[in-house]
Amino acid sequence: MEQLSFFAEAGQSPGLPAELLTYHPDIFTAQESNRFLQKFIAETPWKQKIVSMYDKQVVTPRLTAWYADKETYDYTSLRKTEPLLWTPELLQIKERAEEIAGVTFNSVLLNYYRDGNDSVAWHSDNEKVLGTHPVIASVSFGQVRSFDIRNKQDHSSKYSIRLENGALMIMKGNLQTDWEHRVPKSIKPMRARVNLTFRVVI
Repeated sequence: MEQLSFFAEAGQSPGLPAELLTYHPDIFTAQESNRFLQKFIAETPWKQKIVSMYDKQVVTPRLTAWYADKETYDYTSLRKTEPLLWTPELLQIKERAEEIAGVTFNSVLLNYYRDGNDSVAWHSDNEKVLGTHPVIASVSFGQVRSFDIRNKQDHSSKYSIRLENGALMIMKGNLQTDWEHRVPKSIKPMRARVNLTFRVVI
């Protein structure tokens, strides 16, 4: 079983490196966020992917969906696949994220964490199609979950962010080259959460 979060369950880690992460709570109201959450859960054509990890093919412990501009392919798949096209709700969220991030995104990966058993293991979003220093905007709806980061060379250098309902986190700088991140499993009961990570695929 994947290691559970080693960070405090309340509040953010002190001294979060602003050159790597910025956190913007409540960019959507609770009412807006809950409406988005229920709509995405009910209407998104979710899939459970098989990914390569440590020379093995494993089933991801969460559900995903890939939306993008028409000419953008799904690089997260084992083979190139056509994306789903933007919905009005995704475009509304995308516009809000772009205003804060100062970046025009052309794709978004949706992750559906159904309960505390769903997670994402340590990794970096360092695929070549994202460029060397990608800006990724992460919007969360639903259950608060811990987002952990650690330095690749020094695992004692670590931080945690509580990703709250309606919040935006922007990942930037050397985060994907020098650090790795995860959303750990939880032994406590967890409600549903949908996370959107907006990206620029080159």
